Amino acid sequence: MARVTGIGGIFFKARDPKVLGAWYQAHLGIQLEDWGGSQFRWRRHDAPDRTEFTVWNLFKEDSTYFDPGTKPFMVNYIVEDLAAVRAQLRAEGVTVDDRVEESEFGKFGWAIDPEGNRFELWEPPTS
Repeated sequence: MARVTGIGGIFFKARDPKVLGAWYQAHLGIQLEDWGGSQFRWRRHDAPDRTEFTVWNLFKEDSTYFDPGTKPFMVNYIVEDLAAVRAQLRAEGVTVDDRVEESEFGKFGWAIDPEGNRFELWEPPTS
C-alpha cells in the first residue's frame, strides 16, 4: 500500500503572520494569496498530466491547530487512501487523532510522531 505520495503543505507559527509573510514575499519571492499563504504547483512523475500543489502557510503564534503537537510547525503529507493509512498507523502503534475532516478540499486526518510532532494527512479530492 502506498503511504505518503508527496508534501501537501508546510505550516508554521509566527508572532505576526502578516509581517512575516510580507518578509518572505519580499526576500524569497513567495507570492501570498488573499488567504495569507501560497501554493506551489507541481506535477507528479507517475501522472504528469495531473497538477498538484504544496501549500505554504503561517499561523498565529497562539494557534491551537497544531495541538496536541508540541512544535511550532506541522507538515501535511499527501496520501491516496486516508482511511487505510490511518488504520495502518494505528496498527503500528502510532497515536492517530480520531477526528477526520472532509470538505471540498479533500479528507484530512492527524497523528503524532514519537517526538511530539503533529502531522497532517491529506487525501486530495479526486477531481
